[in-house]
Amino acid sequence: MTSNVSMSDIEVGFELAPITMSFTRADLEAYAHASGDMNPIHRIEEVAKSVGLPDVISHGMLTMGRAIKVVTDWVGDPSCVVDYSARMTRPVVVPNTADGVSVTFGGKVGAINDDGTVRIDISAICGDQTVLGQARALVRLG
Repeated sequence: MTSNVSMSDIEVGFELAPITMSFTRADLEAYAHASGDMNPIHRIEEVAKSVGLPDVISHGMLTMGRAIKVVTDWVGDPSCVVDYSARMTRPVVVPNTADGVSVTFGGKVGAINDDGTVRIDISAICGDQTVLGQARALVRLG
């Protein structure tokens, strides 16, 4: 575990550089096959709409998996992340367009712990809505 960041470089409230990632129908199809989650609400517009969704939605775990990138890019070594959790609060609706939809992920130091770990509070914004709640990563810094 080798972090690019040291405790002396940060303070509570420090903001990580945000990243924006697009989600397309092709991404959802690839994720469905890779994960085995073939739920049609993630792939078939008619099914998604028939259960009350506005359109096909991203897999929650795909959204969560992409959100942690803001932390791993910052810390430099993914193995420095020792815990990660999030709640899916709103779906990421993915239109059937070449560009899909964009989600912006950010992070902020929420706590610095005596054991050499730092809590990063992660944000995930799609349009003007937060799509992950209580998204937090615990990171061990070198």
